[in-house]
Amino acid sequence: MQAQEEVSAEDYLFRLWPWLEANAKRLAFGAALAVIAIFVFTFYTYRQNQREIAAGEALTQANLSDTGAQLAAACLKIAADYAGTAAAQRARLQGATVLFITGKYADAQTQFQMFLDAYPDSFFTAQATLGLASSLDALGKTDQAVSAYQRASNQTSDLNAALNAKFSLARIDEAQGKLAEAQRLYGEVARTFGNSSLGSEAGLRAMDLTARLPKAPATPAPAPAASVPFNLSK
Repeated sequence: MQAQEEVSAEDYLFRLWPWLEANAKRLAFGAALAVIAIFVFTFYTYRQNQREIAAGEALTQANLSDTGAQLAAACLKIAADYAGTAAAQRARLQGATVLFITGKYADAQTQFQMFLDAYPDSFFTAQATLGLASSLDALGKTDQAVSAYQRASNQTSDLNAALNAKFSLARIDEAQGKLAEAQRLYGEVARTFGNSSLGSEAGLRAMDLTARLPKAPATPAPAPAASVPFNLSK
């Protein structure tokens, strides 16, 4: 049995050898392509890692040496120069945040929107959406701000951003006289973030609105049934 297996294996090799000789050039070409593909992938991965390192170093340097408008400009330059890297995402988000803090709300709105357009599925999407909403709010674009706050409040990746968005929605509702809606949202924030400064403020506002809300009218007690002065069964 073993001899037959060996002969079969040798016969197979003899039959395969002519095919190998006939296709030697094609096999060599295919092997060369595989080697080139591996080299290109390795080189690309190496370059991406180097870009990530360089972008991270540039962002760290900007944070150490720049402030205010200079920091915003440096961050946005890093975001453009190293697009596609994780550091570029952080840089654009930080640049937009600095613009907002320094009162450049229109520029901040533009940069937050650019972040959301470039990185819709980023870990920082909730923060960028909240930043966009806050910029619109600061510019007096209340309807657009409410829409953006609502999107941020529905984000599940960042609970802190979602609750800040709910607090802002409650503030807008309160300013518009929608006290019941505002009280409900403040209550949600207070219950979730009860030990934080935001939760404490929300709790106080919820209590204040509860006292200001009109009280529901008391339900009158049912009237007693009239007594029957005689027995109808007789």
